[in-house]
Amino acid sequence: MQVKITKKLLDKYQKYKQEIRFLKTELEEMQITDAGLGNSTILNYQTWPPHAEGVVGFDWELYKHRKRVLERREAQVAAVNKWITGIEDGQTRWVFKMRYIEGMSWMRIAEKTGYGGNADYPRLYIRDKYLKKYDIQ
Repeated sequence: MQVKITKKLLDKYQKYKQEIRFLKTELEEMQITDAGLGNSTILNYQTWPPHAEGVVGFDWELYKHRKRVLERREAQVAAVNKWITGIEDGQTRWVFKMRYIEGMSWMRIAEKTGYGGNADYPRLYIRDKYLKKYDIQ
């Protein structure tokens, strides 16, 4: 799966990492508990007039959907990790790692990079400058 790095994807990175944990748990529960059971209504034509009847079974469509979402999220998270580790400039890579992989605030990043009183500096002059240079929107 080819994943395009965008500012939106970077902003959702932490959310996607969390969603992966939830999806894995949900898929596991679908397999070992009643959470995977679904209920459908069919018309039973064995008697006249036909009457509605409930049918219970494993919800394969829901399971497959959750599995596809999990695979997409894992691919997106892996792409962001690879992209960040591939940034050549050390300070820029460090800022992106602290913000997106470690989830730090801009204030904390500014303190760690030596711009303690100015939380805008790492965001505007390191991150935004890098994104603009490589036309990442």
